[in-house]
Amino acid sequence: MAFPSSLTLCMFFFFAIFHFCNSLSTSQDYLKLPLLHKNSFSSPAQLLSSDSHRLSVLFSALHGGHRRSVKSPLISGASTGSGQYFVSLRIGSPPQSLLLVADTGSDLVWVKCSACRNCSDYRPGSAFLTRHSSTFSPHHCYDPACRLVPSLKPSFPCNHTVLHSPCRYEYSYADGSTTSGFFSKETATLTTSSGKEAKLRDLAFGCGFRVSGPSVTGASFNGAQGVMGLGRGSISFASQLGHRFGNKFSYCLLDYTISPPPTSYLTIGSGDQNGAVSKSSGMNYTPLLTNPLSPSFYYIGIKSVSVNGAKLPINPSVWSIDELGNGGTVIDSGTTLSFLAEPAYRHVLAAFRQKLKLPIVAMKPKLSFDLCVNVSGVRRPMLPKLSFRLEGKSVLSPPPRNYFLEVADRVMCLAMQPVKTGSGFSVIGNLMQQGFLLDFDKDRSRLGFSRRGCASP
Repeated sequence: MAFPSSLTLCMFFFFAIFHFCNSLSTSQDYLKLPLLHKNSFSSPAQLLSSDSHRLSVLFSALHGGHRRSVKSPLISGASTGSGQYFVSLRIGSPPQSLLLVADTGSDLVWVKCSACRNCSDYRPGSAFLTRHSSTFSPHHCYDPACRLVPSLKPSFPCNHTVLHSPCRYEYSYADGSTTSGFFSKETATLTTSSGKEAKLRDLAFGCGFRVSGPSVTGASFNGAQGVMGLGRGSISFASQLGHRFGNKFSYCLLDYTISPPPTSYLTIGSGDQNGAVSKSSGMNYTPLLTNPLSPSFYYIGIKSVSVNGAKLPINPSVWSIDELGNGGTVIDSGTTLSFLAEPAYRHVLAAFRQKLKLPIVAMKPKLSFDLCVNVSGVRRPMLPKLSFRLEGKSVLSPPPRNYFLEVADRVMCLAMQPVKTGSGFSVIGNLMQQGFLLDFDKDRSRLGFSRRGCASP
């Protein structure tokens, strides 16, 4: 998912009316939502296709102009080849559970609603049944909230004299995918870290009556009933809950290759992945940068890259954001592989080729991996060690399994791809993020990361 190219947000503070029905026990409560893996990737080719599609949507969106806590499980979309993570959200009265794509690259929370005209999946639980909820209501088209999403073209003009004139939205993605329907409000039922049930009234979300395009109907969306936008905009799930939970969220993605797969978690608030309040010990921080042309994305600044401790001769300008909004590096939960600006990628690729002592394997062209090695008979393959020196004097040093992917029996490939200079930004995907606790602190505009914050499976 990516932020729609045409969206210009008006920053209203109507979210101040959001509140919880029942009180939370302590100031250290937080929300914890599980992120669960289904299976390993179905095929490298499908993974590359899905990532390439998402990347084009993210890049196109760039030029379009746009104290307590809660914890919830994330379910990986790896079985579809997409590498996306899903999260279960309970909305409505009584609550209905829906599976949403957890996406740091977009803002809108939306679900397929029962009136969806072209949704192919009509199994029980495949859509939100508005008629079964006593608390569902669309925003009026004259509500300030309605200005936070792009509206349908003037074929549905707003009539302020009509009591029930709903806010009609149309959220478009750069590949032509859309979701449209009523921008609405509903009660969300959440469970805090202390085990108490809390109800968030007036969660703003899109009730989708029509969805179209590969981003929202293709293989990468299999099993999902909508999207939980976690971006930096005011309508994202993280922002709507942020006022109650310290305006921060975190997640820890555990190794998808383990069977059965362990449960990863999305935490809204100040809790760590083990249920305690997060401490700064062991946490490294780097500033979250802002790109005015793409305000929803979480940018970080890379200063240099090293392989086996040797700094690569990459021009620092490769990592900067230019006056057109190109460049920079985005942390994205919805992309699996990592993508580097081509000049940087070529240096990394050359350094890896030089350092590798394992037999290089030629893969089929359709797989598009530039470097693969045969690790047969090697219990612990010696793979080059990659590290990123970031703004704020922090260093991100992921283990080799975060950037070498086993694409066939005993064949491992470099899970990185090049991005043409000037065509967009570099992306740190969710594979590179595995095993790190990532803490998105929006108030302090910083990203924290630590290998010590993830619970062992």
